[in-house]
Amino acid sequence: MKPILKNLVTKTKEQFALTTQTTWFLRSLGIYKIPLLAMTWPKVLHLDNHKSELKIPLFYNTKNHLNVMYFGALSIGAEAVIATHVVHEINLSGQRIDFLFKSFKAEFLKRAEADVHFNCDQGEAIRAMIQESAKSSERFTQTFQSYATTPSKTGDEKIALFELTLSVKNKSIKK
Repeated sequence: MKPILKNLVTKTKEQFALTTQTTWFLRSLGIYKIPLLAMTWPKVLHLDNHKSELKIPLFYNTKNHLNVMYFGALSIGAEAVIATHVVHEINLSGQRIDFLFKSFKAEFLKRAEADVHFNCDQGEAIRAMIQESAKSSERFTQTFQSYATTPSKTGDEKIALFELTLSVKNKSIKK
């Protein structure tokens, strides 16, 4: 069985549809609103209530002069993996909730010498924050963590750790 077909068989149809739809949403958002995101060509690998995972390939647009992933591309991936989960939860809420990142902290442990997978395991916390925001017109702020791996080179070993502070506000409710 070819590797791509094996991946399709192991995912449920709903999960495959969600990740494909979210991948195309991210890419079109990049094309029309955030050109730097489009240049990294992200792909959503997993998205559920608990975890989100996306991949940014190492290619001409994302690598530096040492043939490792550029700092900017790593930063885009760290933000995008959390933002993907946030956008998904906002869509489920049915509210007009705006969000942005207030701060960014990174710790680079190893060189990213291959395609990088970005993970965020804080889906429940993101969901709780969006649900709380859906009930109020107040601004909510919370810090979330994500991490990066290069499965083809280092397996599940973390090559970078990220900490981003997210700020959300419900624009549907007027004060």
